[in-house]
Order: sequence, then C-alpha cells, then structure tokens
Amino acid sequence: MDKFYSTSFKTFFKIGVFTLGGGYAMIPIIESEVVERKKWLTKEDFVDTVAIAQTCPGVFAINLSVFIGYKMRRLRGAIFTALGTALPSFLIILIIAMFFHQFEDNKVVAAIFRGIRPAVVALIAVPTFKMAKTAKIGWSNCWIPVACALAIWAMKVSPILIIILAAAGGYVYGKYIKPTE
Repeated sequence: MDKFYSTSFKTFFKIGVFTLGGGYAMIPIIESEVVERKKWLTKEDFVDTVAIAQTCPGVFAINLSVFIGYKMRRLRGAIFTALGTALPSFLIILIIAMFFHQFEDNKVVAAIFRGIRPAVVALIAVPTFKMAKTAKIGWSNCWIPVACALAIWAMKVSPILIIILAAAGGYVYGKYIKPTE
C-alpha cells in the first residue's frame, strides 16, 4: 500500500487531536503540515481548497481534509484523510459524554475553558490574515471581506447570499472590467 495513506491518516489524526476550536482553528496547522512540511499542495492550491471547503455543506475540517486527500490520491486518499480528521473528535466526544456528569460543574474545568477561548480566537485570526495575503487582499480591496463580514454579523445577511453575490461580482469584474491576459 502507498505510504501516503498511512502518512496522511497520521497527519490528519494528529491535527484532529491537538486542535481546539474547530475547523477554522485547524487551518494554520493543516497549512503547515500540507503546504510547508509535506509539500502536498502549493499555497495557492491550499487557499483555493479552503475556499471550496467553506462553500460546501458539512463540517469544514472534514471538507478540507477530503479535498486534500482527493487531490492527492482520489477516493482512497479522501477516505484516509477524512477518517484521520474525524476519528479524534469522535473519540474525545465519546469519552467526554461518558464522563461529563462527573465534571460538568467543576470550577477548574470551567476556568480552563474560559482561558482557552481567547487562544482559539487567535488561532482563527492568524489563518485569516495569511489567506488574505495569499489571496492578494490589500488596502485597495480589503473593504470587500470587511463589508461581507459586517453584513453577515450586523445585518444578518445570509452567507449563501454573500457567496452568490461575490461569485457574480467576480464574474462581472473578470469578464467586463479587468479581463485577464
């Protein structure tokens, strides 16, 4: 069997075990492993994969791992990376569910989770800035993601509508305003 399967499973299992905060908090760790260490994807391919994974229904981290595995080794690659990503969370949730009643009111556990929250925000912010740089978002066009985020957060605009409008805007811009050579 190709060494990729065991390596990809171990890589994504490790990411799944040691990442708190969900899929977006996993982005810098996945990027470090997949782009920088293993060189399975280029930075540009990774940003495109993140964008595609965000637009698909389902769990972001699983979507991202499936797309990476599929790009590398098609269906079998997708299965190994998805299992590697999902299995740690499944096992951790299973253990927590079995013992939750014993520590649900524990002040130490509650304090630990309050301390973790700011770190999770940072884990989500870092890949946002890195992806913005790779996507060539600068001072001239940074208003677009800011306006989209504000529309979703403050005005409760559906993210689906934002994606549709962004796609339409990109099409119009690329086709009529600034055609690529």
